[in-house]
Amino acid sequence: MKKIVFLSFILIQAFSFAQSGSIKGKVFNSINNDPIPFASVGITSLSIAATTDLDGNYELKNLNPGLYNIAVSYVGFRKKTIFEIQVNNYTPTVLNIPLDEQIDSLQEIEVTASPFNKTEESPVSMRTIGSSEIDRNPGGNRDISKVIQSLPGVSSTASFRNDIIIRGGAPNENRFYLDGIEVPNINHFATQGASGGPVGMINVNFIREVDFYSGAFPANRGNTLSSVFDFKQKDGNSEKLVTTATLGSSDLGITLDGPIGKKTTFIASARRSYLGWLFKLLELPFLPIYNDAQFKTKIRFNDKNEISFIGLGAVDDFKLNLDANKTEEQKYILGYLPVNTQWNYTVGANYKHFFEKSYMTVVVSRNHLNNRSYKYKDNDESDPNNKILDYTSQEIENKLRVENTYRNKGFKVNFGAGYENVTYTNSTFNKITTPAGVATIDFDSKLTFNKFSVFGQVSKGIFKERVILSLGARTDFSDYSTDMMNPLNQFSPRFSMAVNITDALSFNFNVGRYYQLPAYTVLGYRASTNALVNKQNKVTYITNDHIVAGFEYNTKINTKFTVEGFYKVYSNYPFALRDSISLANLGGDFGVIGNEPVTSITKGKAYGLEFMIQQKLFKGFYGIIAYTMVTSQFQDKNSNYIASSWDNGNIVSLTFGKKFKRNWEVGAKWRYLGGSPYTPVDAQASSIKTVWDINGRGLPDYNQLNTQRLKSYHQLDVRVDKKFFFKKWSLNVYLDIQNVYRSKSEQSPLLLLDRDANGNAQTDPSNPAAYKTKFVENYSTVSLQTLGIIIEF
Repeated sequence: MKKIVFLSFILIQAFSFAQSGSIKGKVFNSINNDPIPFASVGITSLSIAATTDLDGNYELKNLNPGLYNIAVSYVGFRKKTIFEIQVNNYTPTVLNIPLDEQIDSLQEIEVTASPFNKTEESPVSMRTIGSSEIDRNPGGNRDISKVIQSLPGVSSTASFRNDIIIRGGAPNENRFYLDGIEVPNINHFATQGASGGPVGMINVNFIREVDFYSGAFPANRGNTLSSVFDFKQKDGNSEKLVTTATLGSSDLGITLDGPIGKKTTFIASARRSYLGWLFKLLELPFLPIYNDAQFKTKIRFNDKNEISFIGLGAVDDFKLNLDANKTEEQKYILGYLPVNTQWNYTVGANYKHFFEKSYMTVVVSRNHLNNRSYKYKDNDESDPNNKILDYTSQEIENKLRVENTYRNKGFKVNFGAGYENVTYTNSTFNKITTPAGVATIDFDSKLTFNKFSVFGQVSKGIFKERVILSLGARTDFSDYSTDMMNPLNQFSPRFSMAVNITDALSFNFNVGRYYQLPAYTVLGYRASTNALVNKQNKVTYITNDHIVAGFEYNTKINTKFTVEGFYKVYSNYPFALRDSISLANLGGDFGVIGNEPVTSITKGKAYGLEFMIQQKLFKGFYGIIAYTMVTSQFQDKNSNYIASSWDNGNIVSLTFGKKFKRNWEVGAKWRYLGGSPYTPVDAQASSIKTVWDINGRGLPDYNQLNTQRLKSYHQLDVRVDKKFFFKKWSLNVYLDIQNVYRSKSEQSPLLLLDRDANGNAQTDPSNPAAYKTKFVENYSTVSLQTLGIIIEF
């Protein structure tokens, strides 16, 4: 078999071509979309360059297939470097390049532009990730939620979930945008009320780059406390139709990319997982199946008007494999996991009109989530009395945002307003256990309300651009309640400053106050009397005061050194009255967060230090060294500050890669994660038969909230890529190995029923009303190997 594989590689090598490719496109003014003639466009590693013509067009010819860094410059504009542009030999690579006007461009002294993306509004805590970095990240499986774990400030759960934990904040504190259109969630099997899930929805074939903000949020991005992800998608290929087929670790997909006439391009994809079939083959007790689709269409009416239509949707089914019911672990999982079906979509349009010194953006969109879960005792659906859970919920948002971006005389001004109409429905039947016994929550809720926002930001460079200042403000308000409708209650100022000490070294600073509306599950919760319980409890916006400062040093070989310190102060975080726990500690598991009575009383804080060395592609090498020291604390029911569920202490990530001749590439990522706190199980209360029959697993003892801590965890991931370029198509074969040395990931111990030889639960001999239970250590040593194939033609 090994000889056959080796011979296949030899034959592919022999028949692959090194034909010449090209990069072509247009250089234009980012503000008014006017072409920039006579701009210099060159490849940094080669003596190949071109000058744009009167219409701003350029073409770099006779290039071998591979990745290239492109440098663009013109007098009066900031120099720009675009990293790792892929060139093929069967179709030209189209790269349109916007340039920003240089403030005080005619002054004798100018600050040399950094090759790393940096904006006036967010000079600190913002990193840009290119599509090739996402594609090749070891252990990332082309999933942005996993790829960002290489960056400072980013934590994760030591499991297979995609929870995004930024600077000690909860997974529900993040916001996502596709081409300026907000997408509520980017993961399959999402936790409603949070943002996590096991698999990402966004197809990396669409992504040009991602701007990741862990602070210093621009004023036009609201309703967030910890991070903003701004995905910038590629335009469709304007030259010819290109097809990409992928086979990955859990799914297979196809992407089409091409023109529709002279003014319109499109890109569309569909994916389907094969995990259900694989898990059934492995006799796992659950069968996840996910499907997703994505599209983008762009129409350029003329140089001053363009519109993009985007869409992203998914259908997820989580079924139980009742045939996998032999071992005590299988019985345990089948005993508490519900059946779950989710579907969601986001569709929207982004229209841009360019003026002489500004451009206007109009964004309209609609997103819809449908979430259904149900559970029966012993998974016997034939008897209605066995029903424990029947939950159906929908979240629908219709959005409009209008904003204008203006540059003149060294000033950059952005201002606008937004409106959202929200419909939330919830039908809940849920048996729960309380100290008084078994209770039933049974209600139907429909909630409709409106949300509004107004924002503006002004930026200006002074002292010949040695100092850049940016002052912004926004307010978000809602007619959900009288208090929320007052815009002054949510006034959100922010201020940034960048001081360029030398051409390479800068000091960067930001301070701001940010607000986030609690989850719709919180706002729409009703009592049996139909009253909005949490409205009566005066739930309000969560507040976060965030200050961050640091230094940045850039070298001439595409290397960046950064050190940043941050301090975040939370207030008005929802506090669950039933379990006496802040919702800031929840969101790292499947299910629904916030569908219960709460009040806005919790305070919290997170602070730490981040260090990063980032090497963009230079002479075949690239890498990131990131270290984070973080402390995250929230109040318990006694108003004492204790470690939150996201208090990992120390996080280290080392990512390195090397591109070799003949299109080989090898990368590795090593990650260390300090142990996170957890709440032990109340074994005595959980073992009561009526309690266990309802919950199917151990109940957390919130009187000991986060008093235990898991062991620290480390993992090595390795990836090897080999690309073959033919005359009319290309082939990328990669081997990705996660957890190479099978490191043990500790999870909180499991409380299991003690069963007899026939698998029947045993009664506690000292208490006939309780089951006999036992604790079992819970470790994962899974090493996942993936042989992936990407074909493009």
